[in-house]
Amino acid sequence: MKRFIPLSLAFASAILLSGLCASAKEKASSTALDLFEGPILDSKGTEVSKKALAGKTIGIYFSAHWCPPCRSFTPKLVEFRDSNKKDFEVVFVSSDRSPKAQLDYMKEAGMKWYTMPHRSGAANALAKKYGVRGIPALIIVSPDGKTITKNGRGDVSSNASGALKAWAKKSS
Repeated sequence: MKRFIPLSLAFASAILLSGLCASAKEKASSTALDLFEGPILDSKGTEVSKKALAGKTIGIYFSAHWCPPCRSFTPKLVEFRDSNKKDFEVVFVSSDRSPKAQLDYMKEAGMKWYTMPHRSGAANALAKKYGVRGIPALIIVSPDGKTITKNGRGDVSSNASGALKAWAKKSS
C-alpha cells in the first residue's frame, strides 16, 4: 500500500501543477476585453457583448457634456473613430451628471460607440487604473489590453491620419 501513496501524491501534484499552468496561460493571453468588468452598453443604453471590441485598438474616452474642452474634442474623436471603425473602437466613460445626460450627450455628439454604465464601479476602476485626473482624456489600449498611450487626445488632435499606424507600431 505504501507504494501507491507516492504515486497518488505524484498524480495529485501533476493535476495541481497542470491547473496552475493553465491558469497562468489564461492570464498571459488576456485581451483588452478583460479591462471592462461588468457590462458595456451601446449608444442607446442597451447591453451588448464585449466581443464587439475583440481584435481592435480601443480608446477609453473619459468625458462629459458639461465640459467645454470635451465638447470641443468629441467631434474630432467621432470623425476619427468613424473613419477607422474597422480597427478602432471607443468605450466612453462618462462624468455626466446622470445616465440620461450621458445618453443625451452621446446622441447629440453622434457617438455611435460603446459606453460603461453611468458612474459604475467598473467605470470608476478604469479611471483609477489609468490615473485620470481631468477630462477629456483618451487612453489607447492594444487588442491584448496593454496601454499604448495615455495621450490619445493629443495624438488624434495632432496626427489623426497617422495615429492608428503609430499606435499599432507602439503595440508590436
